[in-house]
Amino acid sequence: MSHRLTAAQACVAYLANQFVEIEGQRTRYFAGVWAIFGHGNVAGLGEALHGAGDSLPTFRAHNEQAMGHAAIAYAKAQRRRRAMICTSSIGPGATNMVTPCALAHINRLPVLFLPGDVFAARRPDPVLQQLEDFGDGAASVNDCFRPVSRYFDRITRPEQLLTALPRAMAVMTDPADCGPATVAFCQDVQAEAFDFPAAFFEARVWRTRRQGADPAELDALARLLRAAKSPLLIAGGGVIYSGARRVLADFAEKTGVPVAETQGGKGALA
Repeated sequence: MSHRLTAAQACVAYLANQFVEIEGQRTRYFAGVWAIFGHGNVAGLGEALHGAGDSLPTFRAHNEQAMGHAAIAYAKAQRRRRAMICTSSIGPGATNMVTPCALAHINRLPVLFLPGDVFAARRPDPVLQQLEDFGDGAASVNDCFRPVSRYFDRITRPEQLLTALPRAMAVMTDPADCGPATVAFCQDVQAEAFDFPAAFFEARVWRTRRQGADPAELDALARLLRAAKSPLLIAGGGVIYSGARRVLADFAEKTGVPVAETQGGKGALA
């Protein structure tokens, strides 16, 4: 069984059906989409988001960089368990999101960036605000996202969504690889129809892997702490994201070992 949808409609339908479990309750992974519509995303993604309604709410932004930072703040406040999406037009609208994408990359915070991209068919090129590089037909301003994204892809055919979106989700929900994913979306492809398999839109619940500590490493740490004259623990963001703040506080109180916090670990002892 299949559903004939535009690529943009399929993208929105898939993202709206991604869930996580938080304290035993199932909730949507994406809280919504920050959007500034223009050349590159209004006719495709804009129409699809309008049709999605409350299943994937759209929030109108006024600055692309600011909406990226707002999405980062949300992901951090949610302890990386939920995220938001940011979409913009091609050109300066897209490059304005490179800075928050880099920040999310450095701090390992999940954000999905969906910048509009060039016409895959090439027929209207060059178009307003696109990168005009006549020596490289495959280049666009969205290539700026490559070094600052944990996952990057460019959608030039509708069926590429079948692999690109699950891979982006796998990166954003993985404790080790967590960070921003960028899926650049060619603007003409957004409006192209394709018969997507019905299974692609079934609700999926993503669960955070919780790997146990290596016993040998724990033994080595214990020996170091017992032998140290003035031990000091440095608490990073992992303490917060793993829900270990109370365990750390109890350990510090019982042992008297002082704890310092990194920038990402602010509030680890709160």
